[in-house]
Amino acid sequence: MEHFFDVVVIGSGAGALLTAIRAADAGMTVLVVEKAQVVGGTSATSGGGIWIPDNHDMPRVGLRDGVDAAFRYVRACARGLASDERILAYVETARDMARYLEQLGVRYRSMPKYSDYYPDMDGALPGGRTMDPADFNAARLGLEGLAQLRPTNPGQLILGRMTMNAFEAHTILSRERTAKLRLMWIMLRYAIDYPWRRKTRRDRRMTGGQALVGGLLAALRKRPVLLWLDTSLHSLRSEGGRVTGVIVERDGKLVTVNARKGVMLAAGGFERNQAMREQYLPKPTDQAWTATPPGGNTGDAIRAGSDAGGALHLMAHTWGAPTLSVPKEDRFRALFVERSLPGCMVVNAAGRRFLNESCPYPEFQQAMFADQARGGGAIPAWIVFDAEFRRKYPMGPLGPGEAQPDHRLPKKWHGSVYWKSDTLAGLAAQIGVDAEGLAASAARMNGFAASGKDLDFDRGGNVFDRYYGDPAVKPNPNLAPLASAPFYAIRLYPGDIGTKGGLLTDQDARVLDGDGQPIAGLYCTGNNAASVMGPAYPGAGSTLGPAMTFGYRAVAHMAGKPIALQRTDLLARTVPEGVS
Repeated sequence: MEHFFDVVVIGSGAGALLTAIRAADAGMTVLVVEKAQVVGGTSATSGGGIWIPDNHDMPRVGLRDGVDAAFRYVRACARGLASDERILAYVETARDMARYLEQLGVRYRSMPKYSDYYPDMDGALPGGRTMDPADFNAARLGLEGLAQLRPTNPGQLILGRMTMNAFEAHTILSRERTAKLRLMWIMLRYAIDYPWRRKTRRDRRMTGGQALVGGLLAALRKRPVLLWLDTSLHSLRSEGGRVTGVIVERDGKLVTVNARKGVMLAAGGFERNQAMREQYLPKPTDQAWTATPPGGNTGDAIRAGSDAGGALHLMAHTWGAPTLSVPKEDRFRALFVERSLPGCMVVNAAGRRFLNESCPYPEFQQAMFADQARGGGAIPAWIVFDAEFRRKYPMGPLGPGEAQPDHRLPKKWHGSVYWKSDTLAGLAAQIGVDAEGLAASAARMNGFAASGKDLDFDRGGNVFDRYYGDPAVKPNPNLAPLASAPFYAIRLYPGDIGTKGGLLTDQDARVLDGDGQPIAGLYCTGNNAASVMGPAYPGAGSTLGPAMTFGYRAVAHMAGKPIALQRTDLLARTVPEGVS
């Protein structure tokens, strides 16, 4: 039996769900196909932030932005590896997409102090473009809907149960004046919500990616959209050069589904496919190092699009991040924030620092590869911190020592998750790094902490670094000495939160062939598509923002009402660069 829909969406992350909802609102019949038994993909386990230039909430926090500055900034970040038309389409349309989210009941707030990741580049802003989702009440989904939603990862929960949003995380991790009160409020709110806790261990208050996908799933469930879970993409169907539908595997059988208006591929990247990693990514590479959920993101849709004639682009790039292993967790954890806190440093096998620990996480990963290529031995690398850091701050799965002292940690973690010694020399021996190099690096760091200036890597030298510093530490909130025994170390790998290479698309998310021509009926967004940001990461939310924005634009094109570019004068001011 064949099935007929106007639009077929492959995947159920943020880009996929936004596409499906928008298509339904445009009067189209829609089928969403998801390989997993739950909805949300990597989006549901993310921080949920979206990077939206000139967004509607910036005036509320006293900020101004414009398409001109955003275009210049993203274009500089992309380094000629994304078309100017596609960049312009994003910076013009993202704000409209964000307003549409508001209409759906998925509310976002501008983060006025969260800087763009490259604050010294032309067009960058010291805050405001990244938006964090407002809290979402899980009761709006009901227990049945909640059971369909992929849970978040443990690293985003307090004591494995309680959620916090990005504003609260900043307050708590930076030890701001109200940090303890904020933490107490979070714990009290959870404790007194006994009626809900009798129903489920999952927090009623959803934040981050849970709030985003929870809100989108609630909106989807109000619309006549069919959702097939536990159904995998087998191949695309084409006739006369046009993609006309898909063949999926459902209940052990191949099922043909026709798509009158278009097929949207939005099923994530290929980071969980070791063969594709070996084929495309820098070495060494291991799918185990990724922080995304196991079982998904195996590149199925990318391969299907390529088989249909789609061109591939940026396949050697990932949304890189340092990651670490925690026993009994089904994936590695990404280390986003803790490395910015004062009193830690990252070293290679020679015991030497090789990067600014507070830098954007993709640059951190790339610095690991670069140092490894130079023979420094940064894969794995080690983040080293002292007793004072351990007392005050979290580090990966270790809570602050004042709340979670060493004797409350699982005994098996010592020597597998973290290493500890009363001396730096003893620590060096345990982790296999050069003792003299480690001692010299610590001594040099201690001098930088005293002066407030990192003469090697300028840690704390820009507004992005300082966001997750400790404002109580002077003169540099990112620098403190490593002087108090015992000393600790945790092993880091060059992991990722997804791949950024995939099918090459145009400003309307149409997949392009090897000659740069659109393949009729085939659209792509999210990490299935080559990133509009090129090899860079302009700011927090540079994955989810484009995923939903290009889904928004794709539906307009499917409906025969493509969204025209407005500021084409910006294109005329630049010299076109070929996509390579």
